[in-house]
Amino acid sequence: MYGADEFMKYRSPLVSRYASKEMAYNFSDRKKFTTWRKLWIYLAKAEKALGLPITDAQVLEMESHEKDIDFAMAADEERKLRHDVMAHVHTFAHCCPTAAPIIHLGATSCYVGDNTDLIMLRDGFDILLPKLARVIDRLANFAEKYADLPTLGFTHYQPAQLTTVGKRACLWLQDLAMDMRNLQRARDDLRFRGVKGTTGTQASFLQLFQGDHDKVEELDRMVTEMAGFKKAYLVTGQTYSRKVDVDCLSSLASLGATVHKICTDIRLLANLKEIEEPFEKEQIGSSAMPYKRNPMRAERCCSLARHLVALMSDPLQTASVQWLERTLDDSANRRISLPESFLTADIILSTLQNITEGLVVYPKVIERHIRHELPFMATENIIMAMVKAGGNRQDCHEKIRVLSQEAAAVVKQEGGDNDLLARVQGDPYFAPILGQLDTILDPKTFIGRAPQQVSRFLSEEVRPQLEPYKAKMDVKIELEL
Repeated sequence: MYGADEFMKYRSPLVSRYASKEMAYNFSDRKKFTTWRKLWIYLAKAEKALGLPITDAQVLEMESHEKDIDFAMAADEERKLRHDVMAHVHTFAHCCPTAAPIIHLGATSCYVGDNTDLIMLRDGFDILLPKLARVIDRLANFAEKYADLPTLGFTHYQPAQLTTVGKRACLWLQDLAMDMRNLQRARDDLRFRGVKGTTGTQASFLQLFQGDHDKVEELDRMVTEMAGFKKAYLVTGQTYSRKVDVDCLSSLASLGATVHKICTDIRLLANLKEIEEPFEKEQIGSSAMPYKRNPMRAERCCSLARHLVALMSDPLQTASVQWLERTLDDSANRRISLPESFLTADIILSTLQNITEGLVVYPKVIERHIRHELPFMATENIIMAMVKAGGNRQDCHEKIRVLSQEAAAVVKQEGGDNDLLARVQGDPYFAPILGQLDTILDPKTFIGRAPQQVSRFLSEEVRPQLEPYKAKMDVKIELEL
């Protein structure tokens, strides 16, 4: 429950309105500062194991106070010190008086700050990847179900050659599959900053271990392993390279572009009444127009996807303006851009899963739209049939051209239906093929290899990619808003 004063200040809708609990927690103060304490414990354990005079009692004291953070004290300390890390060092030391002398020993602020950011990025990807897998799974099921349902294709948003509903979904899936690979690669490429000191040279740790390079390297390895990483960056400045943030957020921005395209397509198809997103029984589409069924979920995805794509400029600019070993003008920006990118991606995927689990297709509407356009598309097939029946290709082409223009005038100038087929049937010239017209105009003869492409694409490229996430596929999404 919120206190009364909560509504007297701005709250980010990313958290207050949309984001999942797990992603909101991932970037919470509780997770952040608890992780700082874990990192101080890892450092103390490793330094002790390598021979520094740290006692079991000191380590146990730190472990016993890992989670009981006095946030009010930390805030007071930061107001006095103007330094968030030292504020939390003092707060931790207050409840760990025995361990106080060795907390943060040899480390710089980025030991806890940057390493925690890397942990949050890694854990953020671990939250997003199963969600993306579920979206792909739901959409793959949709593509399989409608693999051979003919529908109008559109180029330039003008009617074009037929495709199938399932084949169009595979275009969406192909982009999502690329995003899955990009997110997985970005996650797997993450390394730990480790213990590097103030400018990345590990000078403070070399001094602690009296010039023993092997112990410094082992310290770095041990802490990296305790934090759950396989590797640490071999070279850093005071911070890990901000190009890492670029790499991570570019994969999320690319996902945003994909989702915007998918949801724009759904919105366009909803306007045609061919496909609709789920619509709740008591949902209201418009306060003024009760009949409306607005694609609000797809619109939300597009709205947030634009924000996700726009956030990409932050890490690019931050990486470009870091002077020498580091400058602090990255800090305030990263406090916003890193969490917001993951929170936004999380919301988008949850919403898109909800959409893909309930997409509604209206085959009769699709069929009607095909009937309006198919006679024009069938003209080449009619010409071929006439030639096979002994006609002259050029004569037939001219006949079809004239009849097509007459039918187009009825559609565009009079608002009537496409009557090209009736004109062909009424022209004695086409008598030799009248018995073939039903076959010639069967929509399934215009979809090429679309069903076969769907089947092969799903079996070879989509389903194998989902194998690592099979145990997490049964989670359904119910949107609160």
